Amino acid sequence: MFLAPILILTMMWLIFDSDPYVPEVGIVAENEKMVQTIDEDKFISFDSQKEAQESINEGELDGYLSIKQGASPALVLEGSDPSINQSVMKAVQSVFSNQEGTTSLNVEYIHGEKDMGMFDSFGPVLLGFFIFFFVFLISGVSFLRERTSGTLERLLASPLKIWEMVVSYVLGFGIFAVLQAAFISWYAIYVLDMLMMGSFINVLIIIALLSLTALTLGILLSAFAQNELQMMQFIPIVVIPQIFFSGLFNLDTITDWLSWIAPFTPLYYAADGLRDIMIRGASFGDLIGNMSYLFGFSLLFILLNVAALRKYRKI
Repeated sequence: MFLAPILILTMMWLIFDSDPYVPEVGIVAENEKMVQTIDEDKFISFDSQKEAQESINEGELDGYLSIKQGASPALVLEGSDPSINQSVMKAVQSVFSNQEGTTSLNVEYIHGEKDMGMFDSFGPVLLGFFIFFFVFLISGVSFLRERTSGTLERLLASPLKIWEMVVSYVLGFGIFAVLQAAFISWYAIYVLDMLMMGSFINVLIIIALLSLTALTLGILLSAFAQNELQMMQFIPIVVIPQIFFSGLFNLDTITDWLSWIAPFTPLYYAADGLRDIMIRGASFGDLIGNMSYLFGFSLLFILLNVAALRKYRKI
């Protein structure tokens, strides 16, 4: 009760008190004379638009400035984060602000769109967080009641193997958890009109794996709780900190000794997959990495569940 608020406040301080984000911007020009009046220290030079495009696809570049003879300068943005888009445009516009006779800047978006709001950008992260939170809470409390009511003890006294009981509980709770998560996703996308560039089927696959991860984690932690209040105390320690590493805040601005935690949190991969689908229109093949990590977390938690329940078996 004392540690959780201190932990969360410290993490918020480290994130909001960090340095502002410095965008990575490239420049592609037909000849060197076109960029002689530009401070090239602010840009990464590329020989062609193809190279700059590949750098954006690899996540190394936020946008690039294209300058061609006889045409207005064009700014190509990665586009998936409105706050980064604004930082890039501000950096580019500052270059031309002191130049006379400069034509207007044409802006193109690779992902997202010009009118994309902050809710569209953060929506996939929030969608993943709420699904993870509610599935974790419901599964943890439900399994805790199975234990405190004596149902689990009777099952442990039966010839059933522990791994069979764990898998049975996961399947039983999992059906309801996936249905709940699917309904939340449908409501967010088709009722709240959240930006959706990819396939809803791919969204369902990611949220199903996320639900399985939250379910197995909730069951695991409930084995160490004696009552519902203790189960609730796991939320600010295990669940809430994950939102800081899910992409809601730019990880590039977080101190290095804190940002390494992100790859060890399930929501990091789920939110990344959901953003790839909903904002960047990613296909199934693009999601294999994130899906593999989520499945790996679920498998790990199932194995830990089997080990944790052995202490309750009397015979």
